Amino acid sequence: MRRFNSLTEVRNELAAGNITCRQLVEYYLDNIARKAHLNAFLEVWADEARQQADAVDAKIAAGTAGKLAGMVIGLKDVLAYKGHALQSSSHILDGFKSLFTGTAVQRLLDEDAILIGRQNCDEFAMGASNETSYFGPARNELDPERVPGGSSGGSAVAVQADMCLASIGSDTGGSVRQPAAFCGVIGLKPTYSRISRYGLIAYASSFDQVGPITRSVEDAALLLEVMAGPDEFDSTVSQEPVPAYSQSLEPQAHYRIGYIRDTLERPGLSPDIKQATENVIEQLRGQGHVVDAVDFPYLDYMVPTYYILTTAEASSNLGRYDGVKYGYRASDATDLASLYKKSRSQGFGKEVQRRILLGTFVLSANYYDAYYTKAQRVRRLIKEQTDELLRQYDFLILPTSPTTAFRIGENTKDPLAMYLADIFTVQASLAGVPAISLPIGNDQAGLPIGMQVMSGAFREAEMLAFAKHLTESVVASAVAP
Repeated sequence: MRRFNSLTEVRNELAAGNITCRQLVEYYLDNIARKAHLNAFLEVWADEARQQADAVDAKIAAGTAGKLAGMVIGLKDVLAYKGHALQSSSHILDGFKSLFTGTAVQRLLDEDAILIGRQNCDEFAMGASNETSYFGPARNELDPERVPGGSSGGSAVAVQADMCLASIGSDTGGSVRQPAAFCGVIGLKPTYSRISRYGLIAYASSFDQVGPITRSVEDAALLLEVMAGPDEFDSTVSQEPVPAYSQSLEPQAHYRIGYIRDTLERPGLSPDIKQATENVIEQLRGQGHVVDAVDFPYLDYMVPTYYILTTAEASSNLGRYDGVKYGYRASDATDLASLYKKSRSQGFGKEVQRRILLGTFVLSANYYDAYYTKAQRVRRLIKEQTDELLRQYDFLILPTSPTTAFRIGENTKDPLAMYLADIFTVQASLAGVPAISLPIGNDQAGLPIGMQVMSGAFREAEMLAFAKHLTESVVASAVAP
């Protein structure tokens, strides 16, 4: 069976009687088994996927199949699916199984998606390389000695390596977009509150968003359309109506586009990434779009602001994992205090411990105003400046990451270098606006290069239409370095 790049291709083959959903599942299960060395999946639900496929085949035959019939999907190990293990790739949740199904996952099932397994990620979604997972790193298919990005690394590799048609990840500061860039696929972070967070294990609640990783813009649009919308179980989700994103992919003739000047003059930016981005800019200008360089004065403040706020929220959210109620419990505890200390010390990995400690520090009475309160003010400035630019321009474009996929172990001893991998992705997260990462070529080593598109809040329809235009008529003709 050949590789499919979109659900449309799958549905055409199903309609022609050339394949069945059951055969499609067997194809993906075979790929997962053959590529187990990439460590993308922590658990494969083979028998369930077969049963779901048979049920969907019957619905297709009866003409009652949902929007996602034929789409085989993997779930990042932070999404609740009733009766299935849920660990956030952490030792501290050993043995835990979800008691309910999250809203986004349930909406996929309601439209006849086939769920094939649970995917590797950075522990509690904290990382930019998938190296903090308790289960070891996922590996980039193009070079297994390189990272796939993080934290949704296993989800991106699964799509890259044709283990499923799409994956559902989570994006706190770039955790869908950066691995999508490293793996040469498409990653979408919606507007904050566009998709319910009910059933998503919390890292930083005012940042976390569920987002799809796909091979086509059309599939990203359809998955967003299915998962988005109000939810009685999430008081923070938006009540904005959900457009038919998958039916609104016709671009305008001309756009006003800004690119942040400093992102292309940044020390440490790969020359290949700079050249590929400039190629796209010139292609857009050649098509008659207005493309201007713009200034954003807060670039140097974004990563510190992001990490102060997210570690603070993480220190609060992760307080519930204490060895008492569920998950890992230290066997050598002697009293309640030692149970807490030993269970958390043994159960959490080093990166998670580091972020809990940092968050506890910035929330402490002596430093709350000096760090946390100040970071909230800077976040407001970043949001206001971003919103102002997005009133002047339809979209902002910038690289997804300053480098292509780096080698496993290359940055693990330097947390600051790892944190700076997020420098281009955290802006959309701090501002709460949607962003999508698109592959725009390869570097001289053959590694994928990603570029982001940002738009105003709840303007995903326009952003997706432009993204489709980019992938079809700009990137295809741009000269890769």
